[in-house]
Amino acid sequence: MSKLRLQGQTAIVTGGSRGIGRGIALTLAAEGADIAFCHYRDNDKAKETVSEIENLGRKCFASECDVSSVSAIKEFYQGAKAALGDFDILVNNAGHNITENFEDISEESFSRMLDVHVKGTFFMTQTVYRDMKLQGSGRIINITSQLAYKGAGTLTHYCAAKGANTTFTRALALECAGTGVLVNAVAPGVTNTDLLTPLSDELLDTLKAAIPLDRFAEVEEIAPAVAFLASPEGSFFHGSCISPNGGEVMF
Repeated sequence: MSKLRLQGQTAIVTGGSRGIGRGIALTLAAEGADIAFCHYRDNDKAKETVSEIENLGRKCFASECDVSSVSAIKEFYQGAKAALGDFDILVNNAGHNITENFEDISEESFSRMLDVHVKGTFFMTQTVYRDMKLQGSGRIINITSQLAYKGAGTLTHYCAAKGANTTFTRALALECAGTGVLVNAVAPGVTNTDLLTPLSDELLDTLKAAIPLDRFAEVEEIAPAVAFLASPEGSFFHGSCISPNGGEVMF
């Protein structure tokens, strides 16, 4: 995809201060978009990401936001809109992950997992979608996971949340057809980010063994899928899921 395909557009990326979210924010900025992103208790990394986006010649708005709170979502969106105007692209990337045996998962842990992934995605989308519908255009891209399709032990609550977001993508795509708003998903495979740091070498070897390409993805291999769906070339994708996963799940 050639550069500056998103020139003059504005994008929101939730969880944009590090990992895949940061990669997405930087890739969209490199394609010409101004960026608003939220983060959770990550001020230092957020400042670094803002600086990198501005060094690309783009405007950037960043703010802390716990996406599990609808009031926090609305406050973030109003701040972002005041700073950058209307938005053309929304990427729901904010996430939370922890490995736990199924029988040990507490109500609190379960609720946090679904509140961040499902509630956060749902109400951030609802908030932004209203304006996109009025302007007659927009791209909504939900970051799910290959685990929504294959599942994983010790991640039952995470898989349930990602499965919900995958189905939400399809349902909203049906409801908003004809409004000019396109809704899709990207389901990355295991990716080299700091989320892998706490995992044991044994678990990492097990995860890698399940991937035919015998390696994990790099962030730079995930973010372009989002940029594609946001670009003019993605104009006939609706209710779809792109899954860069090294062959771990084959559709």
